[in-house]
Order: sequence, then structure tokens, then C-alpha cells
Amino acid sequence: MSGIGGIGGGAGGIQQILAMRQQILDRSNLLQDVHRASQSGAVAPATGPTATPAGGFGAALDTALHSVSASQGNAEALSAGYERGEVTDVAKVMLARQEAGVAFEATLQVRNRLLSAYQDIMRMGV
Repeated sequence: MSGIGGIGGGAGGIQQILAMRQQILDRSNLLQDVHRASQSGAVAPATGPTATPAGGFGAALDTALHSVSASQGNAEALSAGYERGEVTDVAKVMLARQEAGVAFEATLQVRNRLLSAYQDIMRMGV
């Protein structure tokens, strides 16, 4: 028996939704920690696979930009599939779109910080 919009379908569907919810909560907590650290001027603790990039800052930035692009591509593909009627799980589509939005906002904040730092450096007297 299928639930509304493909959601449901027994314990497997519920477990999937709960797992996605936990991922969103974890990412939200991480973003809040980064925000608090930036407000206090402290450096946030490095966690996850991108904590120590092997290629330096440029490689880490390139990897992050590719990750954001992939997230946006995935969200676009799911949205297009939903519009065509191929994807019936609207929760999955909405989560992908939210993830892409959060990733873009985080990238925009990094860009703003980099631009601000560049402008501060350019204003320094030699």
C-alpha cells in the first residue's frame, strides 16, 4: 500500500525520511556552529572529510564549488522529474532543493568573506 505522494510504503520509507531528517539536522547544527564561531571571531573546529585538504585552499574551494554545483544539478533533475511525473516523492524533491539552497547560501557567505578580506588587504598601507 502506497502513501500519499509515494511517501510511506512501510518502515523502509519512514526510515529513509528519518535518515534525511537527521542529515538536515546535523547540517543545520554544523552551520549554526560555524555562524557562532564567525560571530565570536573564533575558528570553528575542523570536522569531516574536507577538514584537511591535500591540495591547499584552492583545491578545497574548487571541491566545494563542484559539490555545490552537483547539489544544484541534483535538485534541478529531481524537480524536472517531479514536473514530468517521474518522481512521486515530493519530500525528496523539496529536501534536495533546500540542500542546494543552503549550499549556495554558504558559498555566497564564503565569497563575501573572501571579498571583504581582499578589500581589507588592499586598503592596508605599505
